[in-house]
Amino acid sequence: MISIKALEYLKGLAEIQADSISGGILYLFIKNDAVIWRKQSKDFKLNIFNIGDSVSVNGVTARAEKEKRTVIENVPRSLYGMRLRIIAEPMVDDSGEIVGVFSMVFPRIHPVGSAFKDFAPILASMFSEGVFIYTTDLEKIINIQSSKKFDIPELAFEAKFNEDFIAYKAIKEKKVISEKLHESKYGVETLMINSPLFDEETGTVVATLGLAVPKGTAANLRSMSENLDRGLTQVAAAIEELTASASTIHTNEQKLNDEINEIIILSEEINKISSYIKEIADKTKMLGLNAAIECARAGEAGKGFGVVANEIRKLSEQSKSTVPEINRLTDIIKQKVMEASEMSKSSLSSSEEQAAASEEITASVEEISTSAEELNNIAQNL
Repeated sequence: MISIKALEYLKGLAEIQADSISGGILYLFIKNDAVIWRKQSKDFKLNIFNIGDSVSVNGVTARAEKEKRTVIENVPRSLYGMRLRIIAEPMVDDSGEIVGVFSMVFPRIHPVGSAFKDFAPILASMFSEGVFIYTTDLEKIINIQSSKKFDIPELAFEAKFNEDFIAYKAIKEKKVISEKLHESKYGVETLMINSPLFDEETGTVVATLGLAVPKGTAANLRSMSENLDRGLTQVAAAIEELTASASTIHTNEQKLNDEINEIIILSEEINKISSYIKEIADKTKMLGLNAAIECARAGEAGKGFGVVANEIRKLSEQSKSTVPEINRLTDIIKQKVMEASEMSKSSLSSSEEQAAASEEITASVEEISTSAEELNNIAQNL
């Protein structure tokens, strides 16, 4: 118990200390079951125990006065909307009679909440992409720590949350909850983790600690891998068409090469026919010459036959003269065909190489596509 003579000293000390106590404090002097003096710090915003208010006859103050001893009690949230710790100290006069109670009311904050301002800035600096850290009670956000690279204005100090918010789910399920949120929620794909905080005495959930981490790198990586996969699919389809086209070209080139070989054979046959025509022309000429000799011997009677013999010789000469021209043209055709054949063979070889290269590219694209899929899986897990 404290002497009533120390009351003014305690009031003066309260005035000095009130705003320097972390979490806030409320000092009270209660006499005759009513509050007659109070000092509240700026950080303590609960509107309770105002001057003139009566106190409960079953409360901490009444017990301290009745039992004539210091009473410390933890008050649940259900009573004043906040977990409190109240210390009630009886004050006595010179005769030892209790003349009032000096009380101190502290908000009961989970140790994580109490240390938030100390560890949160350090923790925030450890995330290269930025992070948003916060704590909540059972209804609203009570601490926030953003980083230069990432902030969530929607999660403001003392903002109340609804059943869709991750903290509500962590409180209800009493376990750590993690969610991946689409970029439409906070402007960038976000991973949110929320952990319930338990009362060290009762084991009930009294608060939560949450982290929101932007997953821009993972989203970009996944987008790149998806674009790469789509691009590779298109390339693979184009190469498949190219391979089919190369195969068709190869088949056509093969047929063309076969046709050219047949033309060469026909050219050789034409040369044989030309030789045969020359041979016939030579024999016809000889027959015409013999006919002319016989016509001369026959005299007047063989004149008509002589005209025929003469025409036969002319026809023989004409046939003979066309043979070199036929041979020349045939040789030109043969030469051109040979050149075309060489080109066809070269084209055929190139089409074979193209088909082989297309198959190799297709295999490479499949490997890259597999890598892109693995890259996408890695991005999903980031």
